Amino acid sequence: MRLRLLKLSLAAAAVVWGVSLVGVFVPWSNAEELLQGLGANPIPHDPMLDYWLRMAAGAFTMIGLLFLALAVFPRRFAAIIPLFGWLMLFEGVILALHGFRLGLRPFPFYGDACACLVLGASILWFQNAALESSK
Repeated sequence: MRLRLLKLSLAAAAVVWGVSLVGVFVPWSNAEELLQGLGANPIPHDPMLDYWLRMAAGAFTMIGLLFLALAVFPRRFAAIIPLFGWLMLFEGVILALHGFRLGLRPFPFYGDACACLVLGASILWFQNAALESSK
């Protein structure tokens, strides 16, 4: 049961990060619409911002793929699961601190921060399940 909950937490983290794949391929006009739907002001096209969007989206997608690998093969990667739990917790703290500092509206930043904090805590809570099941 603990291993299933660990896998579920890791898979959820994979989705949270992996959704960034959209940002790698979507045209700038669509990306701007998506960002406005999340609360951003209109953003005129700027080649450098377009480039940074793809860079960040690609990096976040890779993190999502790493979480997916942990979810599929938790026993094989048991030694690094805690690192990824801490990554989620630290990211949640960063998002919460800056979201409040910037006075952002609750959507979407509460969801982002809470997902990172809850999933990070869950991954750390169940991390030993991967080791216990490999014996």
